[in-house]
Amino acid sequence: MTTAEAYAEFGRREARGVSPTYERLAFAVAHDDALLALLDRLPPGKRQPNLLFGVVRWLGGPVDDPVTFHDFVVTHWAAVEAELLTRATQTNEAGRCAVLLPVLASLPQPLALLEVGASAGLCLYPDRYAYRYGDHQVGSGEPVLDCVANGLVPPARVPQVVWRAGLDLNPLDVTDPDDVSWLDALIWPEQAHRRARLRAAAAVAAADPPLLVRGDLVDDLPALAARAPADATLVVFHTSVLYQVPPPRRDAFVRLVRELPGHWVASEGPEVLRYAELPDPPSDALHNVLALDGRPVAWTRGHGQSMTWFG
Repeated sequence: MTTAEAYAEFGRREARGVSPTYERLAFAVAHDDALLALLDRLPPGKRQPNLLFGVVRWLGGPVDDPVTFHDFVVTHWAAVEAELLTRATQTNEAGRCAVLLPVLASLPQPLALLEVGASAGLCLYPDRYAYRYGDHQVGSGEPVLDCVANGLVPPARVPQVVWRAGLDLNPLDVTDPDDVSWLDALIWPEQAHRRARLRAAAAVAAADPPLLVRGDLVDDLPALAARAPADATLVVFHTSVLYQVPPPRRDAFVRLVRELPGHWVASEGPEVLRYAELPDPPSDALHNVLALDGRPVAWTRGHGQSMTWFG
């Protein structure tokens, strides 16, 4: 897929109906030869829309108008390029816990959670948040995570978590204002509810910081998994992470995680982790596949806003 095609697809399948600003901007970049030429100098993993738009926002640039966005990127390309090369789309969306919850609540309790690609670790607190699936509320506390759930009876209670740890090439610190400002820049412009959710989830994590380890998802996973308490169910999980991992390394991770004790929960795009048989997705919007131990059970949206259960 060319860079232009990637931006057009982002606008059509991810931003449409979610962020008019990013939909408009993505289609503009897809037809902007000057910006495409600059982006094509970068490694493929550094050309993605979320990363470019987040960097421009983090640098104080405009994203509400394609013309001023173009001018800012071209004028400040040296600074934009430097941030693109050093930063990653570490979107730490606590809302994803809403699509993980039905699986986590179904496993033998208590749980030892180990998140791969943990960013600042905000998804390691599914027991501390509250959830609203239509009229059905689960748990208490802040933030309250809303999710449209089709085809399943929501769980009656939150899981019991006795250990939580994260593995990331570049862990972020929720007590560091610079790290939190980067997470804020990755939230799409119109989504004030996600910005408020980030602040509330960051406060939860800062009050009881998780164990976050800088490391590789293959080389360093076994040692971290071995630190989990033996009397808890180990759950290795990840959401929208493996698309950033080269396919050979991704395959090595899948082989490794299948050999670990406990369970493996994944929420990734169907082109990232492939399954033999999947029902049609609910719409043309971009969906992830939620899977337990390699068995797909639901279609989910990327920020946890909805899920369609088929497992």
